[in-house]
Amino acid sequence: MVSDVRSGEYFDELLQVLEDLEQDGLRPQVLFLEANEEILTDRYKETRRRHPLAPEGRILDGIAAERKLLAPLRERADMVMDTSTDTAAMLRRRIGEEMVATEDGGRMAVTLLTFGFKNGPPRDADLTLDVRFLPNPHYVDELRPMTGLDEGVREYVEAGTQAGEFYGRLLPLLEFLVPAYVAEGKSHLTIAIGCTGGRHRSVTVAERIWRDLSKREDVAVRVTHRDLAR
Repeated sequence: MVSDVRSGEYFDELLQVLEDLEQDGLRPQVLFLEANEEILTDRYKETRRRHPLAPEGRILDGIAAERKLLAPLRERADMVMDTSTDTAAMLRRRIGEEMVATEDGGRMAVTLLTFGFKNGPPRDADLTLDVRFLPNPHYVDELRPMTGLDEGVREYVEAGTQAGEFYGRLLPLLEFLVPAYVAEGKSHLTIAIGCTGGRHRSVTVAERIWRDLSKREDVAVRVTHRDLAR
């Protein structure tokens, strides 16, 4: 269920409904989405909409009134997300990732996110790995149309000593970091892996990390290839 101040009497009764559900033995989760005033103002200007709580006044007045009305619900929320820097796609991914962490027996959710630096690095990464030092299949005609999911590309990227030495340092580091984050109570960890285009080297490395981390019982690992379809 999605609700905001435009819901009128239904919104006024929302807190009571949540309390009633808890008394009946249910514990509904509440996700609260917010953004800073500058971003909210820009969004209203871009859509040319008036704020529902200040239809004839300043947008900032409506935002202030809305925050006041929402304060009790925000305090009740299980999760608060600041969407100020998120696109719609990024927000969908964040919500999905948090749900994975919640529904997977309390295990920390780890997302391996591949990307191309030419398309810009992700903003929501906890750790970012630059693997552009590895051999680049883009310059091999028969490998260029393939991706890091293809065996030929993987063999090319991991040939020689660089990849082996890299994995030899990286995987033990993750073996140290992951349980430390779990012990700290972190619910989600995003590890971004980038190469030039996000199709070959980063994908190869992410799949290698996935094979290693997926053996752990204290995390739930997923792989997202952001720029693979470009």
